[in-house]
Amino acid sequence: MIRPLLAAVAAFVVAVPALASTDPVMDAAVKRINDQWAHIRYEVPNRDDQYRQLAALETRAAQVVARYPGHAEPLLWEGIVVSEEAARASVFKQLGLATRARDILGKAYAIDPNVADGGAAMSLGVLYYRVPGFPIGFGNTKRARTFFQQALVQDPKGMDNNFFYGDFLNSTGEKARAKDFLHRALNAPVDRSRPVWDAGRRAEIRDLLAKIDHGG
Repeated sequence: MIRPLLAAVAAFVVAVPALASTDPVMDAAVKRINDQWAHIRYEVPNRDDQYRQLAALETRAAQVVARYPGHAEPLLWEGIVVSEEAARASVFKQLGLATRARDILGKAYAIDPNVADGGAAMSLGVLYYRVPGFPIGFGNTKRARTFFQQALVQDPKGMDNNFFYGDFLNSTGEKARAKDFLHRALNAPVDRSRPVWDAGRRAEIRDLLAKIDHGG
C-alpha cells in the first residue's frame, strides 16, 4: 500500500547540533530521541523489534513535546519517529501512521519552517513522495519537490537534504540529477556527534548509487 518510508524522516534526519536553541535541557532531551531513533533504525536488525521500540520511543517523544509546547524541535522529532513507525508497521496501519506523522510535522513546520536546517520541510517532502496519491493516500509529487527545494535552500550541503532529494529524483526518472545530489550528500561533513546515523546514512547513499548504476 505504501512504499517503505525510509524516514528520517529522517532519516530524514537533520543534524541536531544545528538546533542551537536557547534551552539546553530541551536540546538534550531531543538529542536523546534522535540517538535512540538512530540506534533502532541502524542497529536493531529485526523489523518487529524495531516497530515495538519505535512505539515506545514515540511515547517518550510525545512527553518531550508536552513538556515544551510551542517548540518546533520536539515536534519535528516526534514526527520523524512516527514516520519511522509507519515504515515498520503492518500494511493496515501504515497510512494512518503516515498521516499522523504528516500532521505532526506540519505543526513543526508552521511554528518554524526553517527548523533544523530545513528538517521539517525535508521530512514532509519524504512523506509526500513515498505515500501513494489520491484516492489511496495524500501523496503529491509537486508538493514533495517544493518541500525538498525549501530544505535545500536552508542547508544546501546537508547529507539528508541531498540524499532524500536524490532519492526523489531517482523515483521520478531524473537519474543523472539524482546521482549529482547523492554525491553531494556523500561529500557532507562527517557528523561525529551522531556516528550511528552518519555511518548508516552514508551506507544507504552508496547503496542507492550502486542501484542507479546497475539500472535501478
